[in-house]
Amino acid sequence: MYMLVVAIVGAFGSLRGTFPPMIALPICTLIVVGVFGLLRMRRWGWALVTAGSLLFAFAYSWIARRGHIPGLWVMAALDLCMFLYLIRTEVRDRLR
Repeated sequence: MYMLVVAIVGAFGSLRGTFPPMIALPICTLIVVGVFGLLRMRRWGWALVTAGSLLFAFAYSWIARRGHIPGLWVMAALDLCMFLYLIRTEVRDRLR
C-alpha cells in the first residue's frame, strides 16, 4: 500500500512540475503494475516494486539535494527502507 501512495505522490508531483514527468510517470506506472503483481505473489511484481523503490529513493534524494526540499529526504529514506525490506531472504523465499 505504501508503494501505491508513493506512485500517486510521484504522478501528482510530475503533473505539478515538481518532478520531471518523462522520468517519474513511467516509473509510477511500473510501480502500480508491480504492486498488483506483488499482491498476487508474482516474482515479476516483486522485481518491479524493488527496482521502483530503489529508483524512487535515488530520485527523491537527488531532487531533495538539488531543490533544497527537506521533506523529500523522508520519502527517500522510506523508499530505501522498503527496498531493504524487499531484498530480505525471507521475502524472496516466499515468492518462489
